[in-house]
Amino acid sequence: MLQPPSAGHIFGTTSLGQDVFSQFIWGTRATLIVGIGAGVLSTIIAVLIGVTAGYLGGVTDSILNAICNIFLVMPGLALLIIIESYVNNSTPYMNGLIIALTGWAWGARVMRSMAMTIASRDYIAAARLSGASTFRIILFEIVPNMTSVIASNVMYACLAAVLAESGLAYLGFENVASTSWGTMLYWSSQNGAMISGAWWWFVPPGLGIALLGTSFALMNFGIDQVTNPRLRTSRKKKDVQRLLKELQKSQTKGVLTDGGQQTSVGN
Repeated sequence: MLQPPSAGHIFGTTSLGQDVFSQFIWGTRATLIVGIGAGVLSTIIAVLIGVTAGYLGGVTDSILNAICNIFLVMPGLALLIIIESYVNNSTPYMNGLIIALTGWAWGARVMRSMAMTIASRDYIAAARLSGASTFRIILFEIVPNMTSVIASNVMYACLAAVLAESGLAYLGFENVASTSWGTMLYWSSQNGAMISGAWWWFVPPGLGIALLGTSFALMNFGIDQVTNPRLRTSRKKKDVQRLLKELQKSQTKGVLTDGGQQTSVGN
């Protein structure tokens, strides 16, 4: 029990002699499923509500915006704790569903603003005059032009879902018999791992959450560079400037070489 990392146990053992590395690997599956699933589901809800409100406007926008404001003013963690208190022995997947159904409001507000901006452009007016339906305009004209915003929302929603699920599990609002990074932190706290100096019990799940958040941020930067026209333009300008510098250097070398040849001929 409580053996430090060794060749037999890479991440050490718990107070019950359980292998921490096995728990870490098994808990990664639940954490990733909850994080990615909740992030994608909350983004889908945000896109549906935000784009519909921003494009249609009027009464529809007022009603959807009021619902969005209600979810925005509610404290997220407190709302999750209240809902979890009524759900007995909640699993990580149930937590992910609850997180997705309560965490879409910020994304919907951003989607609404982008949809309102895009809806005022000329090609949207041309699509309306051509007789395109509302569904077709939203699906084929507005949403494709919001790819970078949607991708960014997915990444940050996944990160927020992972943090929320881990926080709820750490506070005990989850079936502690399940295995995830959050429940690993819960059991390490309950058994006094920090007091006893068993750092190998709580560092791996905490470090895993931190590295997962970093990976989501890096993927967001990469997707933004691919889908954002402004970043593509700036990158092309840098490539052109680099090529111009190389041409100038080659021309300068050529002039110096010609000058040296003429001098030697004159002598």
